[in-house]
Amino acid sequence: MLVIAGLFLTACGGNNQPAGQGQGEEAVITYNAGTEPETLDVAKSTGKPEATIQMALFEGLTRLDENTQPVPGMAERWDISPDGLKYTFYLRDAKWSNGDPVTAHDFEYAWKRLLDPNTAAEYSYQLYYVKNGEAFNAGEVSADEVGVRALDDKTLEVELETPTPYFLSLTAFPNLYPVHVPTVEANPDTWAGSVETLIGNGPFMAVNWEHQSKFEMVKNPNYWAADDVKIDRLIFTMVESETTELAMFDANQIDIAENPPIEELSRLLADGTAELFPDLSVYYYMFNVEQAPFDDPRVRKAFAMAVDRQALIDNVTQANQLPAFAFVPYGLPDADPTKDFREVGGDYFKEDVEEAKRLLAEAGYPDGKGLPEIKILYNTNEAHQKIAEALMEMWKKNLGVENISLTNQEWGVYLNSRKTGDYQVARAGWAADYTDAMTFLDMWTTGNGNNQTNWGNPEYDSLIKKAKSVADPVERMQAMHDAEAILMEEMPVLPLYFYTNVNMYKPWVKGVIVPMVGGYQEFRWAYIEK
Repeated sequence: MLVIAGLFLTACGGNNQPAGQGQGEEAVITYNAGTEPETLDVAKSTGKPEATIQMALFEGLTRLDENTQPVPGMAERWDISPDGLKYTFYLRDAKWSNGDPVTAHDFEYAWKRLLDPNTAAEYSYQLYYVKNGEAFNAGEVSADEVGVRALDDKTLEVELETPTPYFLSLTAFPNLYPVHVPTVEANPDTWAGSVETLIGNGPFMAVNWEHQSKFEMVKNPNYWAADDVKIDRLIFTMVESETTELAMFDANQIDIAENPPIEELSRLLADGTAELFPDLSVYYYMFNVEQAPFDDPRVRKAFAMAVDRQALIDNVTQANQLPAFAFVPYGLPDADPTKDFREVGGDYFKEDVEEAKRLLAEAGYPDGKGLPEIKILYNTNEAHQKIAEALMEMWKKNLGVENISLTNQEWGVYLNSRKTGDYQVARAGWAADYTDAMTFLDMWTTGNGNNQTNWGNPEYDSLIKKAKSVADPVERMQAMHDAEAILMEEMPVLPLYFYTNVNMYKPWVKGVIVPMVGGYQEFRWAYIEK
């Protein structure tokens, strides 16, 4: 699902009075988002910082509850055909934040906009499950032939290419949110960049955006369940420094924070302020396979095998993450839902310095001699820097790679560098969009908007296509296992560890949900307990 900005997925907490205290009887939560969102256009966003804001401003056909299960959102109910190919959603009476009614036409427009090749949305593939969705995105059919249509203002019909067991969960995903059609048509490129035109249908509405500094929302009086929303105001700060963030948290200037400094984590865990939870996410490095020396899979594998992941976890990240020797994390079902996809698939490689040296020499770089400068890119973050420094030392020690440099960039610049291929090796993180292994695998198909490695493999593409089209769960899962084996053999990505959630809240903050998919903060059910 989502591109992750931080080292681990967190929210932070501590002592006496709320950050919102002193603002009358308002119930206020102040949360550090950590960065300026790249875009809040629901068709174009890809990251966790953006999704956390969008979750507050918008609502899809469903929302995910505390058990990561889809519950009614804009749709109050739905019917599914016996063959699993047709979904009919019945919308409740709901309004946009400006008072206009939310209709099925808003969903049809938004979904077709996501698929429109002119939108160039990286997440367009999430609607390839819809009949003719991929064909429309490829310019092969018209929008009228896409299997999503408003039958009337309150009824949305969706036809799928193949039965998709996680489709209801997918309808809770930010890229599938509706948009206010008149506003988007009047301001197609700028509507999501100003609070005046950021019209939403969620529990909160935007009122103030001081770019690079602060984003404020208040309770949306037009939200269909406004009486259930207990927070009056949300304030999102955009502080990138972990040290500054923790100081603000300790001073009660923020109620929820993310990414505490690594050197403070042991203390926060020991005193009970922080708790660890498993998460469906992977921290990895990705290679630009069109840039030497990473155009050679032997070099990519050598670099992957020369990293001591447990040492990285024990000495750097220190949050009990799990070493990753595959890309799909633990916690997702296999064909037999009582079995874990990762446990069934097992590890695809191991740490082996001698084999790494042999591969590097075979590729023409004995003991690292002849390698060009290796440039590591990461988004500005103290923890990412420490990880990059640790990998740099491991590669120097284990492979003889001497000429390595580190480059940090602000979130938006970093994302653009990845999109344009202006990098050699880059830090990355990926969180599940739904509870199925496919969410970690279809992104690596050739030409996928989220595949920024320039890697492609026809056999891999064929296996993913097969997994999306077959109904038999055993055959489907085997196709995904086979695809992951190819991914790990050619190694365009270097998995390092599977995330843990570090959840830390001020004691008065209650009801915030951090689902296993996405790792974002869900404020729909939050409240303050004084």
